[in-house]
Amino acid sequence: MSDRPDLNLEQLATKLKQSLGITQKQDIQIASKILGVGADSEIQVGDDCAAIPDGDGYLLLAAEGMWHVLVEEDPWFAGWCAVMVNVSDIAAMGGRAIAVVDTIWTEDQTKAAPLMAGMKAASQVFGVPIVGGHTNFHGAYNALSVAILGRATTLISSFVAQPGDLLVVAIDRSGEMHPKFPFWNAATKADPAKLKTNLNILPYLAEHNLCLAGKDISMGGIIGTLLMLIEASKCGAVLDLDRIEHPENVSLETWLLCFPSYGFLLAITPENLNEVQQKFSANNISCNLVGEITNGSELVLKSNYQSHLFWDLEIDSFILD
Repeated sequence: MSDRPDLNLEQLATKLKQSLGITQKQDIQIASKILGVGADSEIQVGDDCAAIPDGDGYLLLAAEGMWHVLVEEDPWFAGWCAVMVNVSDIAAMGGRAIAVVDTIWTEDQTKAAPLMAGMKAASQVFGVPIVGGHTNFHGAYNALSVAILGRATTLISSFVAQPGDLLVVAIDRSGEMHPKFPFWNAATKADPAKLKTNLNILPYLAEHNLCLAGKDISMGGIIGTLLMLIEASKCGAVLDLDRIEHPENVSLETWLLCFPSYGFLLAITPENLNEVQQKFSANNISCNLVGEITNGSELVLKSNYQSHLFWDLEIDSFILD
């Protein structure tokens, strides 16, 4: 934790709003309008997975399409990430992954090979089998998406954060930044047993009522993920930038927007804070208090006794209509 007297919050906010991770997230609103899904739907839009009531728990269903630039320039890593991000979405909702399926279109078999090798490696490391999908090696382009099925008994949801909850960021900072893209990689060189243990922290928190609200930190980074969380929960938030720890060789701006291979933004009741932090720290994962959920609809950035209104969701919705 450190003061940043030279941090210009207005300039930082402008750069964050213009980032690809933030602008592309708003496409969710367009898709939900076209499909007719939203606040009145039986299964609400805004969580990391669709949570389908099933017996004494929930089936979790999610999918991720991979960024075409990553598919072209680092196909093995794109294949790995396709499985990893889906497994993370399941964990983010307090669940455990069951299986994945993939949809792959490439110009030829040679283009497909590294994508599938990356998927296979992640499937084996995370212990989540690839059980089917759709394959075309005679396409006009190269594209990959992966869908996942999981199960949870108790949910961590984007819709239940409450004013007074404390915001924590849990990130495995033992990795390194991708040389080309804003991805913090703490997975491909890690011990598979450690990766599985780390993921199991989330369902443990849910099942012991230590955390009921939160999200996986996605391509919108910490800032975009927080916007989605408070919009779904119909709350505001204060984000204290001085409390956000980031690697020395990574700027605060980049860290706020990057996708960490293991990263979660959670809203915790004050009485559970210490136990939640201890659970992560026991696994060498940093879990820092970075702000709080508030009444209203504003996301306010704070640093060194300055504050700046980043977004007012009552005036300008983010992903929900």
